[in-house]
Amino acid sequence: MEKLDLLAVALGLAALAGINLYLTVFVTGLAIHFHWITLAPQYQSLEILGNPWIITIAGIFYFLEFFADKVPWIDSVWDAVHTVIRPIGGALLAIQVLGHPSPAYTVIVAVLAGGTSLVAHTAKAATRLATNSSPEPFSNIGLSLGEDAAVLGGLALVHFNPVLALVIFLICIGAFLYFAPRIWRGMKVKIWLAWRKLNGPADRDVSVKLPSTLPARLAAAFGRENVLGETVAWAAPCVSGRGRGIPANLFGALVATNEEPCRLIFVARRGRRSLARAIDLAGLNVTREPKFLAENLVIFPEAGKGPRYLFVFARPHAALVEQIVHDLNLRLSESVLEEHVPADSASQVG
Repeated sequence: MEKLDLLAVALGLAALAGINLYLTVFVTGLAIHFHWITLAPQYQSLEILGNPWIITIAGIFYFLEFFADKVPWIDSVWDAVHTVIRPIGGALLAIQVLGHPSPAYTVIVAVLAGGTSLVAHTAKAATRLATNSSPEPFSNIGLSLGEDAAVLGGLALVHFNPVLALVIFLICIGAFLYFAPRIWRGMKVKIWLAWRKLNGPADRDVSVKLPSTLPARLAAAFGRENVLGETVAWAAPCVSGRGRGIPANLFGALVATNEEPCRLIFVARRGRRSLARAIDLAGLNVTREPKFLAENLVIFPEAGKGPRYLFVFARPHAALVEQIVHDLNLRLSESVLEEHVPADSASQVG
């Protein structure tokens, strides 16, 4: 039981270090130095954290992180720098908890602790990257304060019930690993959008022409959906799509055909599989939604009910998205006119 508690404390501190290494060391060191907690005999090796030098250094770095963690994009840069630091710090904390066991056991726990810190760090970094899509700082501040509160609560739980803390941490890590593929796709999209924004500022004054061919890797997906053999009017690559039957954060393309003016087809590749989803535009509105990192094409119902679709384009493609909106609205208006003309003709004949 004693070894289980030691392992629980070691991995618990490693998980918390993955979220905020400096706060974990700083608060633990303060609690030990001022005797807010009494270390059991098996944890005497942690007394080193109560050293005033260690507390001071951890406090200085936590002070810097406290402010860096609340500024959009600065927090992501800070996380990128700590991708190596936090796992190493978590592994060292875990080794310090163990004291001086056998070398083999030390290596095993260090690897487990480093992996635990890395998973916790990745979850934090991915959450911050998703939040940074909006330039307002309030969500970043809220997340940062919530993470600090989670670390403080986690430290208290590790002290009073290390086994329960370990179970909770393992459940959280398992949930993260389950959603890891989606999180990874979302991170890739955000990084790509940020890169494109930095390297190609939007210029709406530049006239663009809608592409008339699909990228080679997506041609097969369109071929599967295109059972009627329709010809491509235009095909616009987009970063991701979202809507009924369309998984988020998949690089793909929107395809309009000459034969079906009121239908769009979203095609993408998901691993080795092709994905194609048809969107009936009848009764829907199309508009452009500028964002901090992206230009969004939004398709929504006129009456406020029904599916809503969102397609994300890189920020420099603002002119392309405007052209798509113009073309789709033209198609929809022509379709409405065609519906009304036969009805008017029939009434005149009558």
